[in-house]
Amino acid sequence: MRWGTYFAVCAAVISIGLALGVTMPLVSLRLESWGYGNFAIGVMAATPAIGVLLGALLAGRLAGRFGTTLVMQLCLLLGAVSVALLALVQHYPVWLGLRLFLGVALTVVFILGESWINQLAVEQWRGRLVALYGTGYALSQLSGPLLLSVLGTGNDLGFWTGTGLLIFGSLVLLGRSGAPRVDAHSASGRGLWGFCTRLPTIAWAVMLFAAFEAMMLTLLPIYGLREGFTQEVALLMVSVVVVGDAVLQLPIGWLADHMSRRTLFRSCGLVLLVSSLAIPLLLHTPLIWPLWVLFGASAGGLFTLSLILIGELYRDDELVRANAHVSQLWGLGCLIGPLLTGALSQWLTGHALPLLMAVGAAVFVWLTYRRPDIAADPQVQGG
Repeated sequence: MRWGTYFAVCAAVISIGLALGVTMPLVSLRLESWGYGNFAIGVMAATPAIGVLLGALLAGRLAGRFGTTLVMQLCLLLGAVSVALLALVQHYPVWLGLRLFLGVALTVVFILGESWINQLAVEQWRGRLVALYGTGYALSQLSGPLLLSVLGTGNDLGFWTGTGLLIFGSLVLLGRSGAPRVDAHSASGRGLWGFCTRLPTIAWAVMLFAAFEAMMLTLLPIYGLREGFTQEVALLMVSVVVVGDAVLQLPIGWLADHMSRRTLFRSCGLVLLVSSLAIPLLLHTPLIWPLWVLFGASAGGLFTLSLILIGELYRDDELVRANAHVSQLWGLGCLIGPLLTGALSQWLTGHALPLLMAVGAAVFVWLTYRRPDIAADPQVQGG
């Protein structure tokens, strides 16, 4: 187990979480201050998803040709340039293009970085090592809105902070080795439909968490504002949701190494369903704060367990290809979630965000019963 490389790769990917945690709410709040409606903000939130779909097709080919480490470093630097330009050129159409390019670059890093982490993880520790990465990533996103509240939303310090973080992520990978061996052709993102039909529950869990994450960072602050909360409280709600995601991922990872992962998978879906339905009822009561924690933890558990299961099933080229499919599904979730929520919240109900999450969770739970043969009930590993 190459511990130094494991923590370096985690740090590189986690730098993205902190950078996005600072910049994504800032983009939404800036658009809100410019007078844009929920749908326009939802379009901006969904734009990187198109980049995700493109990046998923490129990651394996680029890594096979130029090497995983170099490709990750260059994409982090290109992402830094894109975030810097958000501060320099503040026009809605330009921002759409920059967010699209940012989605491409950072998706390549996610695919290769998560494949690398899963390749390094020894099986008896896989649940905890993947959960540790997930915890770090969630904490970085938690720190993003908190850092933004310190930096302020009336200036561009958030954009410049995100730029510096992505540059740091590139530098920390210098001299690292041990990445998955990648063939440019076999590790491409083709074959998504076959992946979905083979592992439908995992596929849906990834899409659901992607929609969740995109909406938490972009539309949850707006949801809070429209429900009468101050900007500070709305940002605090985002942070509390991510706290739930962060603090309970390690216990979930530990459980994944000691019990049926299928049962744990289903339990996360049930908690997400119940908590989503309860949000509109408890939003203006003190109970909303522990509810936000459960909401974040259950959604995060779906993605952590998906990565654990994929790492158990695949290696090298197949692992990169599977993670490319995960990113394609992520892109679809990020695209559909904010667009649908933005439209419904503007034209149908202000509570569209939690209600759509409840629908997604219900579908997931149904799939866990409908497809009990999913690869989500492996041999429990000791340790």
